[in-house]
Amino acid sequence: MAGVVYLIGAGPGDYKLITVKGKECIEKADVIIYDYLADTHLLRWARPDAELIYAGKQCKNHTLHQYEINEILIDRGLKGKTVARLKGGDPLVFGRGGEEAMALAEAGVPFEFVPGVTSGISAPAYAGIPVTQRAMATSFAIVTGHEDPTKSVSGIHWEGLATAVDTLCFVMGVGNLPLISSKLIEHGRPANTPVAVIRWGTKPIQETLVSTLENVAYDVAKAGLKPPAVVVVGDVVNLRDKLRWFDTKPLFGKRIVVTRARSQASALVSRLEELGADVVEAAAIRTEALPIDVATAELVAKAGSYKVITFTSAQGVHYFFQALEAQQLDSRSLGQAKICAIGSATAKALKAKGLLADIVPTNYQAESVVEALSPVMTTGDKMLLIQPKVARHVIEKGLTAQGITVDVARLYETVQDTSRRELLRDHLTTGDVDYITFTSSSTVTNTLSLLGENAKELMANVRVVCIGPITAATCVENGLTPDIIGETFTIPAMVDMIVADATAGV
Repeated sequence: MAGVVYLIGAGPGDYKLITVKGKECIEKADVIIYDYLADTHLLRWARPDAELIYAGKQCKNHTLHQYEINEILIDRGLKGKTVARLKGGDPLVFGRGGEEAMALAEAGVPFEFVPGVTSGISAPAYAGIPVTQRAMATSFAIVTGHEDPTKSVSGIHWEGLATAVDTLCFVMGVGNLPLISSKLIEHGRPANTPVAVIRWGTKPIQETLVSTLENVAYDVAKAGLKPPAVVVVGDVVNLRDKLRWFDTKPLFGKRIVVTRARSQASALVSRLEELGADVVEAAAIRTEALPIDVATAELVAKAGSYKVITFTSAQGVHYFFQALEAQQLDSRSLGQAKICAIGSATAKALKAKGLLADIVPTNYQAESVVEALSPVMTTGDKMLLIQPKVARHVIEKGLTAQGITVDVARLYETVQDTSRRELLRDHLTTGDVDYITFTSSSTVTNTLSLLGENAKELMANVRVVCIGPITAATCVENGLTPDIIGETFTIPAMVDMIVADATAGV
């Protein structure tokens, strides 16, 4: 039985511009075939067992030829697979989606078009240029700037195109700018018509050059602007100064490495991206559940018998409830025990489980936890502490010294994540990283281990950001000098520090 092939518009670059249906298709696909212009962030929604095939095509550099892509689509479809074919922009706007659909139809493979956001409209929008504007531009056209090189005669009707449409958007047109500009001028478009060339539109590395029709080819060559880029011709380009919004964000153009575990990094990544940063997710650590022995299982099962249960992280919450459920128990087994959460993220994780933390120390260091618990507990009380395999003993020692019994359930461990090693090394080697963030001592030590002997050399020109003094101390111990150290140990505060640093003197 044949499967189905979804020909999906992956959007113009910003992975968040994928459609809801496009995301759903990625999530259920057995096979994902993706292009050069399809942001690899989209692959985070792929199933772990999905087959990933890169079919990137750049000018004069094809990983796979079109006939080979067609053959793969047909082969997987006939094998009954659900295939997500990710194409930059919209599959039917110079995306050769129609060609692939014809091949599938002739082979008897079911397919569906999943339209996407085309760069011809979205890239100008992210540059502050509306392609239509009342009383200025009532029509627009999206034109290929790179015709089939085998054609003997151009399919573009320059004599009509030059003056019949208010706004012209050329995709894949940077290499042919001299021809495009000369043809438009030759057929009546004024030489002083404003032109914008937008490279990597909608991405945090977007570049926008504004010129005129007669000068744009020279200006682009002088600036060294390379594909992929969209060329916008028309008076609407003049609106950019008033309407630009994307490249005025405080962290626009800043590349920031996040080393936090991927399961924890979403809040930090999302906030940095909202502020315009180009975020490189290079997790140095991940967490794994530890085997639960009989003694630890008993601690979890009788958690309700303790005066206080203290969770030191959101991961601790996750693994505690996993251990509870393994014994067919839930939050009802916690009885009247008071709940202490170290950090707002931990409190939020508990709330998601239907539990409101009774105690959330204002300072997230272990020393402050002891201080916050002292008024709640007295000599002879018992506390259950949920911690990873390796952790500081400050809370345990501090409370034990006050005559309080502390039982520790170690439910998970932090291990090195090597999956992004090459990505991290590549970015640091090219020197295009502005900041690297560390949210714990383990992110510091594991990142340095991933980078090897020349780690400090690779980070020599990178601003090192630490969530707090303990993490900073770990940097110093390992010969790395922190540039920014948090006083309030939260992700929002960390982001605020980066913004303040990036905009200082602006």
